[in-house]
Amino acid sequence: MAESMVGMKRSHRCTEVTTANIGQEVTVMGWVQKSRNKGGIIFVDLRDRSGILQLIFEESDCGAESFLKAEKLRSEFVIAVNGVVEARSGGVNENLATGAIEIRARYLRILSESETPALPH
Repeated sequence: MAESMVGMKRSHRCTEVTTANIGQEVTVMGWVQKSRNKGGIIFVDLRDRSGILQLIFEESDCGAESFLKAEKLRSEFVIAVNGVVEARSGGVNENLATGAIEIRARYLRILSESETPALPH
């Protein structure tokens, strides 16, 4: 079920978030490129017209409601996420402009759901 954007305003596009923003709270919006549920932690690659940014959802950080929503995320869902920028705890992805950072999600809104496309982008 789609939620409203009322009260949320994007603070950055995906590739506008840099290591200079570590520790800051940001709001990003875009399409889910890929979602990986690793049991207790969910990684989401968020895509907008500027590029890709990794999001992390853990129930202890975002609460039960947002974590349940994150478990439903699929390719091409449109979402808005509020969270804190962190240095990437795993390996840095040299192939991405945002490969040294990730956003630890605090709040999630699903703006539009999508059927999984027949052909990947």
